[in-house]
Amino acid sequence: MSPQQQQDRAGLVYGFAAYGIWGLVPIFWPLLKPAGAVEILAHRMVWSLVAVALVLLVLRRWAWIRPLLRQPKRLAMIALAATVISVNWGLYIWGVNSGHVVETALGYFINPLVSIAFGVLLLRERLRPAQWTAVGVGAVAVGVLSVGYGKLPWIALTLAFSFATYGLAKKRIGLDGLESLAAETAVQFLPAVGFLVYLGARGDSTFGSAGMGHSALLASCGLITAIPLICFGASAVRLPLSTIGMLQYIAPTFQFVLGLAVFHESMPPERWAGFALVWLALALLTWDALHTAHRARRELTDAASRAALMSVNVDAPVAVPDALPDALPDALPEPRRGSISGG
Repeated sequence: MSPQQQQDRAGLVYGFAAYGIWGLVPIFWPLLKPAGAVEILAHRMVWSLVAVALVLLVLRRWAWIRPLLRQPKRLAMIALAATVISVNWGLYIWGVNSGHVVETALGYFINPLVSIAFGVLLLRERLRPAQWTAVGVGAVAVGVLSVGYGKLPWIALTLAFSFATYGLAKKRIGLDGLESLAAETAVQFLPAVGFLVYLGARGDSTFGSAGMGHSALLASCGLITAIPLICFGASAVRLPLSTIGMLQYIAPTFQFVLGLAVFHESMPPERWAGFALVWLALALLTWDALHTAHRARRELTDAASRAALMSVNVDAPVAVPDALPDALPDALPEPRRGSISGG
């Protein structure tokens, strides 16, 4: 097996691990009852910072902190990212523990469509026809699902828009995954600790009062957050973006299956129709991404071939016919590098 094949295989293993854990997380949140969604969220913020700080300590990756503190605009974007991911985490935990696992899965299915819409509206990006079609099909799907649910699927839409906003903020921040999460949870840490102290003072905290096993599960929220992120980072440096883009659908697919098979949520025909339209839109996006990547690779290969051919022509010697007079070569100018020889 070549080194590149080993890298690809390792990248796939890390990618499946990251998205697999994210897809199976709905099984974990109900284990934290009787803690409510806000208490679970606060523990996730606190213990995530602890876990990520320990990883950074082991890796000795602290050099980014001091320059960051001197950049108010990046700090403001980190605060925005921390805010929207708090909304995303909290609503996701509440949705799972309230019997809306399928709708939370829908949120992460439609997130790529929302990200594309943000690109057009906020970043002035131009879409290819297949992308426009996918966005249109996604909009129709939301309408069909609204009929199926009897209202807008607000959980799914809030998850999708909050995560798309989070992605946009992280794009502006420009930090790697671990560093970014450390900065965001540092913003979340004091409010989370304050809330947990408030709960304890009221006697409503379940940490320490519902058994050691429950407390250990709450503390493990940090690992549940950090481990898939580390795996994702290891995968992202080994695999092309097109492969990562396809792997991202593993998580909501697992969540959807869990919602049906484990949590036994209902799926009337109109919801199936709405999900089918969402999957059609994602299939269009995937096809367009693969087609574009293939075309880009082919153009790059063709450009490399042309460059190699031109290099051979430039380096070729200039041929002088034997029939020319002996004095003529002395009168000819030297060929310039880059000119076409033999012309």
